[in-house]
Amino acid sequence: MVSAYDELPRTPANFVALSPLRYLDRAAYIYPNQNAIIHGKRRITWREKYNRCRQFANQLQKLGIGKNDTVSVLLPNVPAMIEAHFAVPMAGAVLNTLNTRLDAKTLAFMLEHAESKVLLVDPEFIALATEALALVSQDIYVIDVADVEFEGEDQRIGQIEYEEWIAQGDANFEWHLPQDEWDAISLSYTSGTTGNPKGVVYHHRGAYINAASNIIACGMTPRATYLWTLPLFHCNGWCFAWTMAANGGTNVCLRKVDAELIFKLIAEHKV
Repeated sequence: MVSAYDELPRTPANFVALSPLRYLDRAAYIYPNQNAIIHGKRRITWREKYNRCRQFANQLQKLGIGKNDTVSVLLPNVPAMIEAHFAVPMAGAVLNTLNTRLDAKTLAFMLEHAESKVLLVDPEFIALATEALALVSQDIYVIDVADVEFEGEDQRIGQIEYEEWIAQGDANFEWHLPQDEWDAISLSYTSGTTGNPKGVVYHHRGAYINAASNIIACGMTPRATYLWTLPLFHCNGWCFAWTMAANGGTNVCLRKVDAELIFKLIAEHKV
């Protein structure tokens, strides 16, 4: 028997695909001057982060990146890593966060299996990336992500540096939500200890719901400060990059786990 309730239509006024991209849009509107990211002496507000992500997404589309294209990153917990979690899906693409602790052969398998078209690389992992790229058959556009907090040599292997690259993007870029919340938002791989790595895909709906559930499960207070000791390459940081946008809080970046620095940051930012 058909009910009158079954005939109620979905319209833009009463239905929208669930996506964590809405969290960033909202945070930029409600908390524009709140610090979204702290990295050393650097501060990026939610309005600035939103604009930077739109520039990032616009630049990806200029490279021809679109729906279901894979963008890989080989990065520690730095601002570009957090921004990639929003900018890549804003372009309609899928984010692949590579485990920086794996060997070049394993990373090469992931890059090739994912059919990655773009790779962002931190200077700490230049040698690893160079070795992996040499084993990959497809062409990959490489972007160097320089970081003032990196204490080693600032080597470059890419076509352009990240900050220079996104500066060329449009901060008013009109991105769109996915037409289907089942669309892929990220791709992660197992470490391949029992054979070739296995890929795991998140969809926009799952990322949205998991990000919101983190707030509930952790008893997170509104506009909390979150110190990134958990690697963002690990299951997309359990979705906390998206959680912090939903929370309107502040991400404190940390390149590596260092006890002395952690205690310093906890005291300084009241994590």
